[in-house]
Amino acid sequence: MLGGLVLAGVGVFWWQGRAEIERGAPPPPAATPARDPMQLPLADPGTRQGPAPPELSELGKEEQRFFRYDRNRDRMITRDEMLSTRTEGFRSLDKDGNNLLTFEEWAVTTVDRFGKADRDGDGRLTPREFAATAPKPAARKPACKC
Repeated sequence: MLGGLVLAGVGVFWWQGRAEIERGAPPPPAATPARDPMQLPLADPGTRQGPAPPELSELGKEEQRFFRYDRNRDRMITRDEMLSTRTEGFRSLDKDGNNLLTFEEWAVTTVDRFGKADRDGDGRLTPREFAATAPKPAARKPACKC
């Protein structure tokens, strides 16, 4: 009986304490007016400036193409750097078979490809000769006729 009385007393004090906390709670935030979705936000950057635009690279087109694969810029393309879907292409370019593709190996292949495309041997590609260098489109799988 005494335990029940103590429990009831504790419950009353707890209930009153909760009521005090709720009375001191901040009011809910005021509703913000709806924004026009077509209006662009404005910001004042003050004296801050963004980064400078990148400089034009001094690399030639062939070197830029080479560096698309040479991710760590060590002037060697490893097998991991060449995508796994390009394994056959890598093997054909790696002339010495050491699993490293040097810029020279890459360039020799490009020169060979240019020579094959230059049908008349004048050192220039006509639009028709250049069009012949385009990669063949991938074979399309037939659509499901379910």
